Order: sequence, then structure tokens, then C-alpha cells
Amino acid sequence: MPEITIDMIKKLRGDTGVGISDCKAALEQAEGDMDKAMDYLREKGLALAAKRASRDASEGMIELYSHGNGRVGVMVEVNCETDFVARSESFRTFAHEIALQVAATSPLYISEEDIPAEVMEHEKQIATNKAREEGKPEAVVPRIVEGYIKKYMEDFVLLKQPYIRDDALTIQEYLNQTIASIGENIVIRRMARWALGETSEM
Repeated sequence: MPEITIDMIKKLRGDTGVGISDCKAALEQAEGDMDKAMDYLREKGLALAAKRASRDASEGMIELYSHGNGRVGVMVEVNCETDFVARSESFRTFAHEIALQVAATSPLYISEEDIPAEVMEHEKQIATNKAREEGKPEAVVPRIVEGYIKKYMEDFVLLKQPYIRDDALTIQEYLNQTIASIGENIVIRRMARWALGETSEM
């Protein structure tokens, strides 16, 4: 496979507005072919979602969900651009599905950007120490750490999680599909999850 350079990633990002990691993944999938990488991003709804991401999303709804006879409660705020879409069944279904996801998986963060730098460093240190304790060669430690962080995000970052109804989709991909079908920018703004008897300390 041809080498995927920073310049290639930057160009694709400039053309689509899609994040660096998604551009890199698209280029890898397309074996460095820029046109195929663009098609890949379009198929996933990423390019369209990125274009709409700059639009203001100040309408929407707060979805409340209670599970297990009141043992778990979730509140999520999901925003869109217009009141018309906010009242639509497809948007309300999406907000409800996000609340179900939060109830089922207990994410700590909505996006990768929400993880504090010190938390990320701490998790990387844990992975590094564990790999060294297991006697892994120093050359492979960075790759092990990368795999550990990827798994950490799949567990605790909402947008990186597999969707509970279809684990072939991440929540980010489900969001992108919804943006593409509704035709407006959608933002998962904030979330809170409570379980009976839990303390507020993490």
C-alpha cells in the first residue's frame, strides 16, 4: 500500500472538512486514491455531516429516559437547526436512541475532544506500564498503547461507541446518517446519567 502522507490527509481534510483521523482511515481504505477516499467519506455520510457542522444548531430537545423501574435515569440535549426538524419524528427518534445508548453503555464523554489531557495521559501511562510489565518489546509498546486507547474510547466516548442496535455502526456514523437524511446539522450537546445508589464521584 502506498504511504499515506500528512499532505494527502491535509488535502482531503481541506476538500471535505472531515476530521484528520477519518481522513487518514479513508485514505488507508482507498489505498491512497484520493477520489476513492472522497467516495468512502461520502458513503459514510461524513463529508456531508462535516459541511453541515458549521451551521448553528440552537433548536432541538431534551430527551428524558428512565430504565428499570426508575433505577437508571438519563437526560440528553440534542440540537438541530430549526424548530420544524426538532418536532419531527425522525429527530425525536434519534434523540431517544441516544438516551438509550447512554443508559446502556454509561459513556463518560461525548467526543474524543472532551477527554481532559491529563486523563488521556494517565490512560496512556497505564497501558505503557502494563505492556512493559508483560515484557513486551519496546518497539511494539506504542502500538499496544494505541490499541488500548482505541478500546478506551470505544468504551467511554459516546461518538466512538458501537451503536447498541447495530454494532456495525458507531454512534458517530449513526449521527452522520441522521444528518444526511434530515438535512440539518445535529449536535449531541450534553448528557447526564444517574443510577440508583451511585455516588457522584468517579
